[in-house]
Amino acid sequence: MSRTLVKKISVFVALLLTSLLLLQVVWQMAASTPAGRSAEKINLALRRTVHQLLQEAGDRRTEIPPVEQPAPGVWQLRLPQPFDYDRLPALLQAALDAHGIREKYDVAVLRCTDLVLLLGYSSVDLEENQSIPCGGRDMDPGCYTLQVSFPAWADTPARPPAPAWLLLLATALATGFYALGRVRASRSAAEPASPPAETEWLHFGQSRLDVANQLLLCGAVSHTLTYRESKLLQLFASRPNQLLERSFILEHVWADEGVLVGRSVDVFVSRLRKMLRDDPSLSLVAVHGVGYRLEEGNVKCKM
Repeated sequence: MSRTLVKKISVFVALLLTSLLLLQVVWQMAASTPAGRSAEKINLALRRTVHQLLQEAGDRRTEIPPVEQPAPGVWQLRLPQPFDYDRLPALLQAALDAHGIREKYDVAVLRCTDLVLLLGYSSVDLEENQSIPCGGRDMDPGCYTLQVSFPAWADTPARPPAPAWLLLLATALATGFYALGRVRASRSAAEPASPPAETEWLHFGQSRLDVANQLLLCGAVSHTLTYRESKLLQLFASRPNQLLERSFILEHVWADEGVLVGRSVDVFVSRLRKMLRDDPSLSLVAVHGVGYRLEEGNVKCKM
């Protein structure tokens, strides 16, 4: 089989496979429920609420656990310590409003050990009385589970799966595409891979960063970076010898996470420092209470 024919078949199979996968996605989206489409928004709203409760309690270190969904229309999140119950309604409602969640809901505060109901209220209470039951109470030390239920979604059936024939056909085409790709790879194995174009590299000091492939090079030393490490290093490298405030760093590197945790900056800067030890012309300097600066000198990189 000629290379041209293999290429044409590969392109055809790739387009067909992509079309089938898109069809499967459209099928699932068409069958998805309002609760399913809103799940991620509710997840973010609960995490934002717990973050603010912990922050108001003076806790900026506790890691926020993942949100769980034990039943249709029900979301739960564990808090490892007591919180200000009187502040919960306003913070939760503001978070739900920010994410466009308008459905009525019930809130329950459960004891983690046995899931016994300790406190709770409904969004109807806020609309009618502008107050919540059992307010003004102190909470005992311990772990609590914050549960938010949406009655309108409690009996929502699960989305139907894509037809079996669609999944089988997609699997068969994916296998065929992989086999054809192996044929092409075996014919071109002897050809050396072309190095990345020089314009793809961001140079700083005696180091360079391939942003697209998240690769840091200094002489003969290379480091594979995570997405967040690459993004943070790119921010520093594009602004050498410039003091970057912590708020500026958080906004440009972590804004897509929704909840910003200041401690993340220190952790990732520490990782980058270890990688940049191979380049003595660079130094990540901390300015206490302000932020960090990537200082760039003229010393050659160690080999």
